[in-house]
This record gives sequence, C-alpha cells and structure tokens, in this order.
Amino acid sequence: MVDSRQNGGELPRPRDKGLKRFAPIAVVLVGVIAFFASGAHNYLSFEALARHRADLLDYAQQHAVAAVVVFMLAYVVVIGFSLPGGVWLTLAGGFVFGGWATGIYVVFSATVGATLIFLAARYAFADLFRARAGSALAKMEAGFCENAFNYLLVLRLVPLFPFWLVNLVPALLDVRLRTYVVATFLGIIPGTFVYAHVGAGLGAVFDSGGEPDLGVIFQPAVLLPILALAALSLVPIAYQKLKGAS
Repeated sequence: MVDSRQNGGELPRPRDKGLKRFAPIAVVLVGVIAFFASGAHNYLSFEALARHRADLLDYAQQHAVAAVVVFMLAYVVVIGFSLPGGVWLTLAGGFVFGGWATGIYVVFSATVGATLIFLAARYAFADLFRARAGSALAKMEAGFCENAFNYLLVLRLVPLFPFWLVNLVPALLDVRLRTYVVATFLGIIPGTFVYAHVGAGLGAVFDSGGEPDLGVIFQPAVLLPILALAALSLVPIAYQKLKGAS
C-alpha cells in the first residue's frame, strides 16, 4: 500500500464515513441527468454545429473574451461531469477560434475537468474500493504508482479506454495528484490539436455539404507518431523490468 505521506500532503485520504463523502459523485450524477433531461446533448452534434455556425461566429466576433470563457467553462463541465460531446466541442472550437487557439483552450480545460472528477472519485470511493479489494489492489497499486506517469501518458496518448474511465482509475489507485495532472496535460495534446485543426477546416466541409472525417486520428500519418510517443513513454518501464529480471 502506498503511504499517504508520499503524496507530499497533497491529498490525505478521506476519513469521513458519512454520506457527505458521496456528495461529489451525487453532484456528477445529477449533472448527467440534467444534461440529458434538458436536451442539451442534442446541441453536441455536427448537424447542430452546421445549423448554428453563423450565430457562433457572430457571437465570437462581438464578444471575443466572453466566447473563450464560455467555451472553456463548457469544456470543463463536459469533462468534469463525464458527459459525451468533448469531440464535438473541440470541433466547434476549432471552427470558431481556429486550430491552434482551440488546442490550447481545450488542453487546459480538459485537464481541469479531468482533475475535478479525479478528486471527486478519490474523495467518494477510494477508501471503499481499497477496503473491498484488499491485498490484490495493494499489489496493483504499488505497480501502477511505481510508473504512474508513464502508464497514464500512454493511456492519454492512445485512446485504448474511454476518457472518463482513465480519469477514475488513477483516483482509486492513489496516484499522486501532480503526476495525474501533468500526465493528463501532456498526453492529451496530440489528439486535441488533431481534432481542433479538423474543426478549423469545417467551413469548407459545410460549404461542400459533407461531414468531417473523425477517423483522421487513425490515419497512419497521424496515428504512427502518436504511437511512437506512446512506445517511447513505455521505455523506462521496460528498462526497469529488464533490470529487475537480470
């Protein structure tokens, strides 16, 4: 079991056994229910973006700072509440603000949102999950935390699992907050900028009556460099294992 003192006092494990420890997750559940009940999910689609593109561009032109703030807050909410639609928000941002600016906005906003759900999961469920799993989790936790940054970086670079799941598992395995934030921030950069630049080219797509190619990230020219980064991130882990076996 990783000593909580190793966390540098960043995040003491929760002691409260009352219902209030589940308040963060309750808030998330209420947010998800409200999101779908209000029909907000209908606005996170290519059709909605095409229908409202003129209004979005007009608002961003007249209220430049407010548009950026609203966009970033919306992204934090979508990620923090584990709502679907992050890709469409990235595309919309690329269309309105351009690829490079949107990439920056999204990387910061997504990292903040992911950190919020990480903290909520740790506060609500970490001790419960640890008690139920017992020694099995202790072994998994020790192995994961030993190379947490590298593992997380790979999981962020290559979308092997849903984004929301990668947000939660490190919280249950007592990964350090600093490690989680830095690995998340760096790991989402490549994919974010790819989709942001796809969004920046949506004007031509709208004019032609087509739809964006969301599979662009799986094209060899894009995917292979990302996979190379992921493989490079695993080199320290492989070296430690080989060194330990020798």
